Amino acid sequence: MRPPASVLGAFVVHAIIGKQPSFSLLGVESPTWRAYLLTPVVAAFAGTVGVYFQRLSLGLRLRMKEVRQIPAWLIPVFGALITWLLGVGVFWQTGHLGVFSLGYDDLSSALRGDLGWQLAVVLLLTKLMATVSCYGMGGCGGIFSPTLFFGGMSGLVIAGLVDLAWHVPRGDAIALGVVGMSACLGAVVFAPVTGILMVFEMTHEFALVPALMMGALVSQTIGRRMNHENFYDALLAQDGHRLEHVRPPRDLQSWRELSVSAVANFSPRHLVELSPDALRHALSSPYERFPVLSDGKLRGILPRSEAEAALAEKREPRLASPVTCRRDQTVADLQALLIDSGTHMVVVLDRKDGEVIGLVTLHDLLRTEASFAENAAGSA
Repeated sequence: MRPPASVLGAFVVHAIIGKQPSFSLLGVESPTWRAYLLTPVVAAFAGTVGVYFQRLSLGLRLRMKEVRQIPAWLIPVFGALITWLLGVGVFWQTGHLGVFSLGYDDLSSALRGDLGWQLAVVLLLTKLMATVSCYGMGGCGGIFSPTLFFGGMSGLVIAGLVDLAWHVPRGDAIALGVVGMSACLGAVVFAPVTGILMVFEMTHEFALVPALMMGALVSQTIGRRMNHENFYDALLAQDGHRLEHVRPPRDLQSWRELSVSAVANFSPRHLVELSPDALRHALSSPYERFPVLSDGKLRGILPRSEAEAALAEKREPRLASPVTCRRDQTVADLQALLIDSGTHMVVVLDRKDGEVIGLVTLHDLLRTEASFAENAAGSA
């Protein structure tokens, strides 16, 4: 199994330029108990911001697709204009450019503790409105950087509000901003591990991992309760592309390890002679193929079509080569044998080159598998 490209890329970067985190954090080596106590609150708030970012963006996008009075090429212009007005307004009043582009400069300032919570509120609201307008009206851009920005500002806002009544150390406020980044991203993409690893890779602060894990649990609960699909699946569904998520049985390994005895039909219909009367009698049954025995030993498989042709042409029927297995083999072995069998039938023997005791068809396998899955679902 080849290692992922991201792992190889990380090895190369670290070997050449060393540790180069995207955000340099100071004072978060050991978050206090206050940070852990506030982590669920920050994760819940950041996750909710992410949920409404998805709802508003995709809701506006759907409305814009239904607009017929305005040329399609002009709609993104309105989104860009709204973004520009919001960004210029914030820059005019505060001197910050966080509404534009990725906003990493202001996010870095927040994670250094150089950004007040009041300004974080302004940047959070305006960046949210600008991104929703730009994305919902067809502008280009992704969702990773905006959600990281929303989450970071959310953590700073909560820390600042709590600090009004109960002192929150600077290191804890920074840690809560990082928790918000991971929580907001996780709530939008439904990928908690991705959110944790991405933020950890950007900060290189191992001390934050427990808080990030706690925040991921909270944000995933909120995100999945409030939105039934992640951002990408909802976007595809909006465009008419419904992805079918195939879920294997919970206990697939146990199913594959079942013995053939659990699947086989031990009362098979078989032939011991190939006379015209015997063939006509066999054709009166609904079966498509019949094992043919001679002195208790398997001679071959008679397909229904061959029996009909032999009667019509008044000749001896030609038998197909049989595929056999022992009763103590597993379903995994049986599946491979059924695939290789030209008759879609496997004859079960009591031992190698022994007597015929049963048979298994594809129908038998599917019927047992359906029963197994139903029982597993009922006990879950």
